[in-house]
Amino acid sequence: MANEGTPAVRLRTQVLLLQIVVVTLTLGVAFAVFGYVSDQRLRDAYGQRALAIARTVAADPAVRGEVAQYTAGTVAPDLEQRQQLAAGPLERVAVDTTQRTGALFVVITDEAGIRLAHPDQARLAEHVSTDPSEALSGREIIVEERGTLGDSMRAKVPVVAPDSDRVVGQVSVGISTTAIRGQLLDDLRTAALLIGAALIVGILGSAMLARRWRGLTLGLEPAELAELVRSQAAVLHGIGAGVLAVDSSWRTTFVNDEARRLLDIDTGIGRPVDEIGLTPRVLEVFRSLDEQPTPATVGSHIVVVSARPVSRDGRDLGAVLTVRDRTDVESLTRQLDAVQSMSTVLRAQRHEFSNKMHLLSGLLHGRRTEEASHVIDELIGAGPLGAATPGIDAIHDAYLQAFLAAKAAHSRESGVELVLGPNTWVAGNLADPVDVTTVLGNLLDNAIEAARMSDNPMKQVEVELVQEDSTLHIVVADSGDGIATGVIDSLFTEGASTRDDRGVPGGRGVGLALIRQIARAHGGDVRLASAHGDNAPLLGAEFIARIPGVLVDSEMPWPQQI
Repeated sequence: MANEGTPAVRLRTQVLLLQIVVVTLTLGVAFAVFGYVSDQRLRDAYGQRALAIARTVAADPAVRGEVAQYTAGTVAPDLEQRQQLAAGPLERVAVDTTQRTGALFVVITDEAGIRLAHPDQARLAEHVSTDPSEALSGREIIVEERGTLGDSMRAKVPVVAPDSDRVVGQVSVGISTTAIRGQLLDDLRTAALLIGAALIVGILGSAMLARRWRGLTLGLEPAELAELVRSQAAVLHGIGAGVLAVDSSWRTTFVNDEARRLLDIDTGIGRPVDEIGLTPRVLEVFRSLDEQPTPATVGSHIVVVSARPVSRDGRDLGAVLTVRDRTDVESLTRQLDAVQSMSTVLRAQRHEFSNKMHLLSGLLHGRRTEEASHVIDELIGAGPLGAATPGIDAIHDAYLQAFLAAKAAHSRESGVELVLGPNTWVAGNLADPVDVTTVLGNLLDNAIEAARMSDNPMKQVEVELVQEDSTLHIVVADSGDGIATGVIDSLFTEGASTRDDRGVPGGRGVGLALIRQIARAHGGDVRLASAHGDNAPLLGAEFIARIPGVLVDSEMPWPQQI
């Protein structure tokens, strides 16, 4: 930890410095290994060169014959002998070979190690300064030694007598270690230039990597990134909304638990957003980056989705889809609509009943008992509910009766007559009134709207409800203009609508898709039976819905008819 008041070195700077140190150490070690290997290679190469020269000289027949003339003890270290050797053929061969090959020296000795040829003629007829025993014993050797002419890499080769295997002397050829060091320095200078270039490239690469790191982490330090991840996990997993994030390549980078639940998708981290199981409507909203909240249905959920792009410092980072659950809200809205509709019917009934009671009061005060009796019989025999929707007595469930009465009142306000089909018969009670009224209400609303907007003078909607065990069959037909041929195939597709969606938040096209999903969730279905009616006056569309398991047996007796 940095001392208080001392700014901490940023991680990318630390990484950059560490990479430079590692690169420098690596190249330094490589340079040292190269120097060592080069030195050994050069010494071996120069040793082999000296050996080749020595072999050539030792194999010369003239050299062999001349050396064989000098036996041990015949060479005296006096001036006359030195002069004789200096002018002899062995000295000429040695000098000529030294000049031609660039060797430091070529020395020829007899079998006792006495010099017969030497670069320094003053040392002729003297014993060599290094041990000649290996070569004189018949073995070739390469060795680095220091002699009278300095350090050298030298090769020693035995000289054998002509037509014999007897060793009569040796040839020693040396190459100065100074030449070896000079060649090594040249090689090291070349290697140093290459390593220097590699070091510069490594430093530049490290700097580029640090810059790339800064871009990938958005300039955040590890502690900041860790805190960001913790905060993200706490916030995005703790909120009630679903969140789905993608990068600039539209690959998923984050999905919280609520999004998985509401969108019914796989985790899919790193997968293209098209492959994680989003519904077409949700995917369309996401792809278009529509920030306007848009309703959609996913399985049994009704959700509101919106999307927006994400950027930082002008850099595109991807997009985020926000999902909110509206299932409970939508359910409550449907129930509230039903309650409001029933409230409207009750107010109308109260007003109608109040008028009849005023009439009855007037008749009684006028002592017109016979007319008052007829009014009472009418109230008892029909009642406001029965008078408002003829044939509704064929439906036993009070909730369904009230809902149809409310829709009948709504249709009358729209100038449309709602009638019950002649085959209507429901003896049971609703086990799931919300789902039933959602399906029935949507079909009726669409039919009433179609009949109201039609040019057909007969404005009528017919609904028929039939019970089959616990299954409810619903048929709704209208006198509207029917369904256009071009939208029949996409009628139940989410987002498709035959009506203008201007002024409708999120657009139309959810209702039919929603009620089909509700029906299918019960094992049933909703389908278009006819795009255009065959019999007047119902020339419009006809829809059929089947919802199993939504009716239970009635435990109440049918009311007695008067």
